[in-house]
Amino acid sequence: TVNCLDQHVEKSPNRVALIWERDEPGTAVHVTYRELLDLTCRLANTLKKYGIQKGDRVAIYMSVSPLSVAAMLACARIGAVHTVVFAGFSAESLAGRILDSGCKAVITYNQGVRGGRIIELKTTVDEAVKNCPSIKHVFVAQRTDNKVQMGDRDIPLEEEMTKADSVCAPESMDSEDMLFMLYTSGSTGKPKGIVHTQAGYLLYAALTHKYVFDYQQGDVFGCVADIGWITGHSYVVYGPLCNGATSVLFESTPVYPDPGRYWEVVQRLKINQFYGAPTAIRLLLNYGEEWVKKYDRSSLKVLGSVGEPINKEAWQWFYQVVGERRCTLVDTWWQTETGGICIAPRPSEEKAEIIPAMAMRPFFGIVPVLMDENGEVIEGNDVSGALCIAQPWPGMARTIYGDHQRFIDAYFKAYPGYYFTGDGAYRSQKGYYQITGRMDDIINISGHRLGTAEIEDAMADHPEVPETAVVGYPHKIKGEGAFAFIVLKEQTAHVDHIKEELKTIVASKIAKYAVPDHILVVKRLPKTRSGKIMRRLLRKVVTEQSSNMGDVTTLDDPSVVKEILDAYQKYKEK
Repeated sequence: TVNCLDQHVEKSPNRVALIWERDEPGTAVHVTYRELLDLTCRLANTLKKYGIQKGDRVAIYMSVSPLSVAAMLACARIGAVHTVVFAGFSAESLAGRILDSGCKAVITYNQGVRGGRIIELKTTVDEAVKNCPSIKHVFVAQRTDNKVQMGDRDIPLEEEMTKADSVCAPESMDSEDMLFMLYTSGSTGKPKGIVHTQAGYLLYAALTHKYVFDYQQGDVFGCVADIGWITGHSYVVYGPLCNGATSVLFESTPVYPDPGRYWEVVQRLKINQFYGAPTAIRLLLNYGEEWVKKYDRSSLKVLGSVGEPINKEAWQWFYQVVGERRCTLVDTWWQTETGGICIAPRPSEEKAEIIPAMAMRPFFGIVPVLMDENGEVIEGNDVSGALCIAQPWPGMARTIYGDHQRFIDAYFKAYPGYYFTGDGAYRSQKGYYQITGRMDDIINISGHRLGTAEIEDAMADHPEVPETAVVGYPHKIKGEGAFAFIVLKEQTAHVDHIKEELKTIVASKIAKYAVPDHILVVKRLPKTRSGKIMRRLLRKVVTEQSSNMGDVTTLDDPSVVKEILDAYQKYKEK
């Protein structure tokens, strides 16, 4: 926090650190570096008063706001480890993360506000912590004027902060001490707590923020990601603040109160760099150009895309309509595990070419390699393979919390001596990189990374559903959607009723965005003789490539393929 706050307060205390674009249209709140330091210190002293010490884990379940940023920085200041849980996650998801990391406290709001709707945050926390003995206190801030029930371990946060001292000496930390953990989906059902440390992470976030977006002092940086994701950590909070930037906090949605919201905000706040997700661009593209052209976007210099590979149509619309063909568009590739941007068109030589929908150039110190099936490095250009990184970089994750073996297995076992990203990539004739998508059972729904095993585990809880298999399929707006194949018990009636129950289960166990768009009942799933479900075949069915099923001889009973195809055709006609 000294790098993010104190150094700037010394030099320019009244520089604006955060502009909070609240859900209510047109009600921006400006917070200076001095004010943010004051907020952070009071919050830090409050945490200390209630026994939070260096090394303790603290869960943050809040919507985007200056207070949620201060909560992250307050943890960092006293050497506590924050784990931010996206405020759209269910009570069960939150509890799972609290239990896995052994959190001592939760910081939350009474309620959240998004798209004009109230989100019950405190109620969700109450339900989550019922089963979390490690939680000693729940700090509750007020986002709305509505009263919520307060119990024995609940502490009104702002009330305590007014009483707290506004000076809090920063804890002295080792460069490799933990800064935060952030849970992300893996290919097995259980989310993994990715660990980032102090010095390397901050250095990498700050440098990538400065050079990829060509951030200049005085620019207004607008990353519209939620702090619950790594993008919010690196490019709303840590990177920009370390660079003394002015960072926008966007609490709302791209279509509230109308599909012009982003561009109205760009005009009003005079945003210079706009960093967002392809899924939002695809959504807005459907509403037409007039919502964009209604507003003055002349302040924009750089546009950025993050969260999933951007398709050409969305890239062109973003570049031509939003950026009026004069803004640099950086399609950035990176992961929760990499800490910051690894491949992007900039930095580069001045005016170097940018190819649509390509991440292109590795950042300083990033050495990408493509590997073949035999674990050999693929040389030359115009080739495809598994994307790996050949040497360490400052921002890389250090471990999975409480399970270093899983860390080794997930990232370093497939290609010994290399970090395996889980993505496939193509290296063009000119040596540029294009990400082609995941190589495992992980799908990307509206930029949310989700292991299909997580959805399957949730649905398997239904007493009438002995078996499930979930695959991703292309979705016009979300990028990918989830398609579930389920086997029901013999005498099951009320199929539609069960489908609705399954959707409810997934929403409550994971989150609403994880609910499958389609659920198809089949007699059995395609399995190998060893009992492994061949999801590859199911993907072929839903992407309608059934003419090209590949080798089905390893199936226990190859006739299952026709059975599933027939069921799919019937479902489609219906």
